[in-house]
This record gives sequence, structure tokens and C-alpha cells, in this order.
Amino acid sequence: MDRDPRLTNRGYDPPRDADSNAAVTTLAPAGPRWWRGLGGLTRSGSAVEALAWAFYDFANTIFSFAIVSFAMSLWAISFLGEGAGTFWFTAAVSVSVLLNAIVSPVLGAMSDRVGRRKPFLAVFTALCIGGTAVIGLVDIRLGLIAFAIANFAYQAALIYYDALLPDVARPIARGRLSGIGVALGYCGTLLVGVLLLAGLSTDADGSSTSATFVLVAGLFLVFAGPLFLLVRERERDGTRFSAGDALRSFGQLAQTVRNAREAPGLLRFIVARFFYTDPVNTAIAVMSAFAVHAVGFTEGQALQVLLILTVVAVIASFGWGVLSDRWGPRRTLFAVLGTWAIGLIILTFFLSAIPFLFAGALLGAGLGGVGVVDRLMLLRLSPPERVGEMFGLYGLVGKFSAVVGPLAYGIIVATLLDSLGRGAYQVAIASLFVLLLVGVWILRGVPEGRPENEEAAAEMLVEGMGR
Repeated sequence: MDRDPRLTNRGYDPPRDADSNAAVTTLAPAGPRWWRGLGGLTRSGSAVEALAWAFYDFANTIFSFAIVSFAMSLWAISFLGEGAGTFWFTAAVSVSVLLNAIVSPVLGAMSDRVGRRKPFLAVFTALCIGGTAVIGLVDIRLGLIAFAIANFAYQAALIYYDALLPDVARPIARGRLSGIGVALGYCGTLLVGVLLLAGLSTDADGSSTSATFVLVAGLFLVFAGPLFLLVRERERDGTRFSAGDALRSFGQLAQTVRNAREAPGLLRFIVARFFYTDPVNTAIAVMSAFAVHAVGFTEGQALQVLLILTVVAVIASFGWGVLSDRWGPRRTLFAVLGTWAIGLIILTFFLSAIPFLFAGALLGAGLGGVGVVDRLMLLRLSPPERVGEMFGLYGLVGKFSAVVGPLAYGIIVATLLDSLGRGAYQVAIASLFVLLLVGVWILRGVPEGRPENEEAAAEMLVEGMGR
């Protein structure tokens, strides 16, 4: 699961000015200071609306953690066996993300053309919830199809969720409200992890049951619901979306690539990102199955490890941010990728609990770092007047990288498991290390970029979101 699009498209928090402070005072309702502060973030002055929007992050992160990162791979393996289950799970992940990457330009253009966000968000949210609920109630083959549909819908819904932020938040407060959403997302991870560890909807050893999928679907529905009831979408003029509009959206993508070539180092950076995010996206999808079948943890122990790594990623994100301010994003990004390289090397050579925990801590720390630093690189390299366009290309490349890595991993494990046993997992991890090295090699030719460009590009992004 690549949460990066949500972090990049929600805006930037520039310094306050006198008019903005006056607006906070005028709009904020009476009440405790923290509640007034939330109200001051929104156009309507409603703290409830701010929380309703942010709690969607809480809801969909429950799905991405509990289903994509934990339960689904182990569920497939329990029915189909270790090799076949790994392959068909990774294939379902790759196909769902590939389809989303192909149609995402059309989905975004459709929303802009029609002028609505919430109806599209409602359709894809319902599709994700429904697909999740039936996974454990049908044959495993149908369950994998339901999972692929749910994962596709989860990715598609993010397009419209992110696009709602300018409707909810005042321009000066988009960064803060986005940060609240991300923080609540991590809280969603911890909540569902604790519920599963407590034995709610799992077996005595922590293994998933059909009730696991129903529980996650129910939590998604409960915490996503307030957005549809309480968030007000601004009225826009819209027109019908045609096949010609869809074709033009793909033509715009080709033009975006040509525009990226004109900025020194930008297209090279985006190509490098394809390779170095591939191991990140793959590890997110396969870590629980790797912990159980390659290292020897129980499912309950694997869940505990995933929760610990989530906490490590959150803490490390702050550290990488501070380091980026001191070193600059390019140097910091190399440090992040070096951390990942060490973790992958350890997993390639050692399949036991202590080395796995150490490597997992490094990978968790690096996961937070990639999310923080490479967006800053894009801001420094992008022409300010095209930053929104380049963020779209940046996100699309991230999705395509989430196609190749999991599928290659699944093919290697399924092909070599009978002959190499657990060594098949080591070969699969080594393949991720090779992809990471390719990304680092390409990244070497990318310039630092201009710090002043970062500020100008961020301001242009805010202006574009306000339209």
C-alpha cells in the first residue's frame, strides 16, 4: 500500500498573516481552545467538519494495515499453500494497483469535469467496504477477486478524498488538517491492531478468520460515515464527461512527461523513484507472510511486529524531517535508502527472529524517511508553475512501482520454494535489494535542486488546490 499520495496532495502550510488570523477569530465557535482551533481550520468554522474529514483517514488506514499488510496474504496461504498463496496474493495486489494506475488520470479528470467529489468517493468507499466484507465468506479464489476489487477501490477513493480537502480547509490550514488526518490514520492502525491482538475476530493463535474481514469492513463504515454526513462539498459548475475527455486525460499525461524532461534532473528523479520505492511497496504487502513463513513467527507475533514497526516509522519520520532541514533532501534521501539497503541485506542472509527484528526496525525507519524526504526533492526540482502536474506524475509512478515489486516477489517465491525452501524468500528479498541499487544508481545523477524553488513550488501547489 503506497500512502504517499495522501501526504503530497493536501497542501502546504505557509505563515499566517493578519487577515488569516482575523478569519480564525471570526469563524471559530466558542468552546475549549483545541476545539476552537479545529474550527479555525475549516472554511465553515466547524470543528466537527474537520474531524469528519480527518476520520476518513482513520477508517481507510484500518483497511490498508489490517487487510493489505497483515491478513490477506496469510489468508491466501492458509487455503492455497505457501507458494501458490504467495503468488496469487501478490498477483491480486499488482493487478488492482495496475488497473488503478491506468484509470487514475481518467478518474481525476472525471471528477474535475463533473465538478463533484463526494458521489465518486461514496461509490468507491462502498465498493471497498463490500469487497472486504465478503472476502472470508466465499471461496478463496472469489475472495482474492473481492480483495483485488477492494484494494482498487481503496486506491481510487483516495483521489476524491484528497480532492475534498480544499472544500473543507481554509487555504492557510490545509497542511495542519492534512497532518491531523495522517496522525489519525496511524491511530487507526493501532486500534485495529489492538483489537486483533485481543482476539476479537481471530483464533487463539492470532490467525485471521472470516470475522476479521467483516470487522474491518464494519470499522471502515463506522469511521468513514461522518464524512458523508457532515462534510459539505462546495458547489461547482460541471458538464458531462465524455470518451473524448478520457482520451484527452491520457494525452495530458504524455505532455506531463515531456514537461518533466525540461526541468534539470526531474525526470531522472521520477525514474529513480520507481525503482527505490519498489522495495518499500513490496515490503508493506508481504511482511506479515514473510515473518510467519520465512522467519517462523506465529500470526499473532507477526501482528505485534507490524505494530512496532508502525510506531518506529512514525518516530523516525520526525527525525528524517529534522535531518533533511540540516543536510538537504538529496543527502538525506541517500541516508534513508542506505538504511533500507542494510535492512534488506540482513534479511537476505539471516532468517531468524533477532536479525529480522533489527532489519525490520531499519526498514520501518526507512519507510518513514521515504515518505518525508522524496516529496521535498520533487518540490526542489519541479518548475513552480507545474508542481501540481508533477505531483500527479510522481504519484502515478509510485503506483506502477507497487505493481512490479510484489508480483516479482510472488513469482520468485512460488517458483523456487520447492527447490530452495526458505532460501526462496532470501532470493526474493535479494531481488528487492537489486531494484533498490538501480534506484540509487539513477539517483546519483539527480541534482540537489534549489531551496528557493521548494517554497515557490509549495505556494503554487496551494494556489492550485484553491481553484
